[in-house]
Amino acid sequence: MSSPIFLSSGDVIADRRFEWARDRESKGDLTGAADLLMQALELAPSYASAWFMLGELRERLGDRAGAVAAFGQAKSTDPDDVHGAGLRLTRLGVRSGSAMGEGYVRALFDGYAPRFDQALTVGLNYRAPELLFQAIEGVHSDRRMKFGSVLDLGCGTGLAALPLRPFSDWMVGVDLSSGMLVQARTKGIYDRLIEKEIIAFLASEAEIGGHYHLVLAADVFMYFDDLAPVFDAVAKVMDSSGLLAFSVETHENGDVILRDTLRYLVQASGFASVNIEYRSPVTEADRLERISMPSGTDAATAAIAAAVNAHADKLNARLFSSMDYAVIARR
Repeated sequence: MSSPIFLSSGDVIADRRFEWARDRESKGDLTGAADLLMQALELAPSYASAWFMLGELRERLGDRAGAVAAFGQAKSTDPDDVHGAGLRLTRLGVRSGSAMGEGYVRALFDGYAPRFDQALTVGLNYRAPELLFQAIEGVHSDRRMKFGSVLDLGCGTGLAALPLRPFSDWMVGVDLSSGMLVQARTKGIYDRLIEKEIIAFLASEAEIGGHYHLVLAADVFMYFDDLAPVFDAVAKVMDSSGLLAFSVETHENGDVILRDTLRYLVQASGFASVNIEYRSPVTEADRLERISMPSGTDAATAAIAAAVNAHADKLNARLFSSMDYAVIARR
């Protein structure tokens, strides 16, 4: 279990009990850790970090009802929900309003920002920016690609906007995380950077008559429970000939969560045409190779090779079963 974000209770003894609980958990004593958290909560009943960690421990201990109660307390004692208790409740089958609150997203990416680029481009072979750029380039195959104004929703550190900068006269980035915006600012990509929730920003832009020729959103829309209000808000700031370009991912079982429904949803918001491109998030070069054994190999070695090949096949199936989707919609 990853340690939750720590918010002090304001009580030194309660905070000490919390740290002892984390130590017990790291050593595998989940029950002992839960007991220490209960002691901390007796001293500080509104201790959100302790409630959240208690929920995690109870879930691991098989106490679903206890976990739901603890995550509920974590959410109610911290309205910003920086720990993500709403997400845990959703995973446990309990609807608790918006699953991914602004406070949680902001805290998550503020902490992740300094190592974000390295983790995605090197550790995860992140390809969404490349996929989006190629999809946008593809719809300009018969004409010069140039955008007067570009809006990057959930811009993060600027990975998706970077390849589009040479084709853009004016580029605006908006993100909830101040930490991510600090990283984006160092790249010198954007003409304007705004720290704000996306729908609120779009509403403010619509009020002042802001219009964009390209609206970009790389792996952003999975943070929304309902995409219809997002697409409606985007449509209000789009130029009459503008493009909306965004990426989504498959879920664990392979199919894209929305697929054709996504197409209809975008069209219902006023976009005339929607094109969806599919691509594996990993390249063929990443595929694990099977071991070939020469004839006459002894039975023991052949059995080991067969087991290794079976694991390679499973990993390949997992790696290549999911797809990234680039969606291009035109007004």
